[in-house]
Amino acid sequence: MSDEEGHARRWAILVALCAALLVIVIDNTVLHVAVPAIGDAFGASTGQLQAVIDAYVVVFAGLLITAGVLSDRYGRRRTVVVGLLVFGVASALAAAAPSVGWLIAMRALMGVGGALVMPATLAVLVAVFPERERPRAFAVWSAVASVGMAAGPLLGGALVDAWSWAGVFLINVPVVAVALVGIVRLVPETRTGHGRGPDLPGTALVTAGMTGLVWALIEAPAQGYASPVVLTGALVAVAALVAFGVRQARSPVPMVDLRLYRDRRFSGASFAVAVMTVATGSTLFILSQHLQLVLGYGAFETGLAAVPLAAGVVAGSAVGGRAPARFGARACIVAGFAVTAGGFAVLALLPESGGYGAVCAGLALAGVGSGVAGPSATSTVLGAVPPERAGMGSALNDTHQQLGIALGVAGLGGLLATAYRGALPDGMPGHAVSSLGATLSYAKDRAGGNALAESARTAFVDAQSLTMTLGAAVALAGAAVAYLALPGRADRTGRAAVSASGEESYVGRGEA
Repeated sequence: MSDEEGHARRWAILVALCAALLVIVIDNTVLHVAVPAIGDAFGASTGQLQAVIDAYVVVFAGLLITAGVLSDRYGRRRTVVVGLLVFGVASALAAAAPSVGWLIAMRALMGVGGALVMPATLAVLVAVFPERERPRAFAVWSAVASVGMAAGPLLGGALVDAWSWAGVFLINVPVVAVALVGIVRLVPETRTGHGRGPDLPGTALVTAGMTGLVWALIEAPAQGYASPVVLTGALVAVAALVAFGVRQARSPVPMVDLRLYRDRRFSGASFAVAVMTVATGSTLFILSQHLQLVLGYGAFETGLAAVPLAAGVVAGSAVGGRAPARFGARACIVAGFAVTAGGFAVLALLPESGGYGAVCAGLALAGVGSGVAGPSATSTVLGAVPPERAGMGSALNDTHQQLGIALGVAGLGGLLATAYRGALPDGMPGHAVSSLGATLSYAKDRAGGNALAESARTAFVDAQSLTMTLGAAVALAGAAVAYLALPGRADRTGRAAVSASGEESYVGRGEA
């Protein structure tokens, strides 16, 4: 198999990898609509229900870099198979959970399985697809991920209505089984040719650092940025990541080659990936409240209302997979961000009593922009990484995405909460101003409650407008950074140079 031709069965391999990706991505969103049923089944507190959600995300994000390094060392197909087995077994055990504590533990174990699968799928695509076809492969990969995220609430709502909360976990088992068959039959084994052994102290440091960082970002909007929980997570993250960086800089065979960030292709495209998810990752988090509490949609209707975002990504990916060959990666990323900014501008103008049309248009534009920019950004990131470290590079790409999502929820969600509280009438108790839902519950059955509810909805729409405006500004900032940092179509100076020992060094724009 040559890099010019690729693997003979590469498109079938892509299908198998997308099946593995789909079950991992769906689990990020499928559980949200089942939370009320889980609370009723176990008598769980709000904090326990938040832990059920966060346990998966925090462990998943914390282990991505370690999982990518393990896939390079021990084999990408093997890592995907082990990850799927862990994910499937944990899903079955979660469905049979006798307590909420057990459910939280199984969700964390599912995060371990998801982390093993995610970076290895991209690393395999790098190995089996020639460079000219990788944007198309990444476009399909991105489209499947977006469809999975949008399908999660729909699938979750249908399963809870037809069965019970356990259905959102049991549905994973047959999907995992199908994916395993495809992976074992179709995907070739690839691994690094170098004898790097596991760096246990480095693994512990990066896992602790990423876990603390993501935990702090997730908890900040609810707990407060100065709360002990958030400050502890942030301090652990800073201490562990600084120690990890020092260790990597001194190691002759580091887990993460920090020299990558001196390559403007890698750092610029990585920034673009993170910024893209800062904006889009918080969209559904914010709009779900608008749809349910302002427009009066149900849970299943809210999931259905998110379909234009996924449809936009699919449509944009069809363009984003082919356009780089004609216009270059930088032009596609800049154009995609500009379209995404337009979508957020539409969402910033949503009226309180308006219908669904403007929501649909804004989500569709945001999706199209992400679909156009995503394949080029991913191709640029992984194109700057030596093929032998594809697992590590894929893990860094996924980590940038997860951090962007967490930053979006924490930053934009925090801005939404602050602006909302500031617009409410004075004298309300603290528990009644924490969210629109809390205010509506407080206003119910009170004298003047209807007027207070309308005032709260107006305050939320105004706060949402401010937040979406900032989302548009973030997208435009991403476009500006991509334009300034990434090489143009005719600039081919970013390249990998292979030394006599077989190690790849980095020679590119911005290299010191």
